[in-house]
Amino acid sequence: MKGEGEAGRVTDKHQVRLRVNGTEHELLVEARRTLADMLRHDLGYTGTNVGCEHGICGACTVRLDGAPARSCLVFGVQADGAEVRTVEGLANGDELSDLQQAFRDHHALQCGFCTPGFLMLAEAFFAERGLVPPGAPAGQPRPGAGEGPTGGGIGGLAASNLCRCTGYGGIAAARRAPAGPPRATGQP
Repeated sequence: MKGEGEAGRVTDKHQVRLRVNGTEHELLVEARRTLADMLRHDLGYTGTNVGCEHGICGACTVRLDGAPARSCLVFGVQADGAEVRTVEGLANGDELSDLQQAFRDHHALQCGFCTPGFLMLAEAFFAERGLVPPGAPAGQPRPGAGEGPTGGGIGGLAASNLCRCTGYGGIAAARRAPAGPPRATGQP
């Protein structure tokens, strides 16, 4: 749908339907609007932060159809029909997810600006390996729980996002924290 916007500018808007943290949304967005801006400004998911707007810092990381994605580099129209998971989808009400609790226990945040991106990237890393099944019922043993999050892969997570406050020590410790029985997450 093309039309005239402010001051006679031609705008190109598209109807987008997506599911964010299990909730269906349908909205009209400009073709040039990023997924990060659509999530924050149009849908109110303000946990997705925008830092560099070049995909380098990782503060805008979300899960797009299960894979980590820099939402500042994805146009909102590209997410049409997609499943998006943001940091708001990790907790179950007031109860933190295992990963959020590990970040809290290991003081893996200071100002908190980068934290959502680190959490979403780590959640995707663990989920891809079956170590933290999203939405697993409490008390269910974790697949691969004996393996533990070790090796070069987990170390690469720290290199993927930027933090200007914590020095990465707490973030690394939180990602390697031994896992107890999983708690349910906000995702059904």
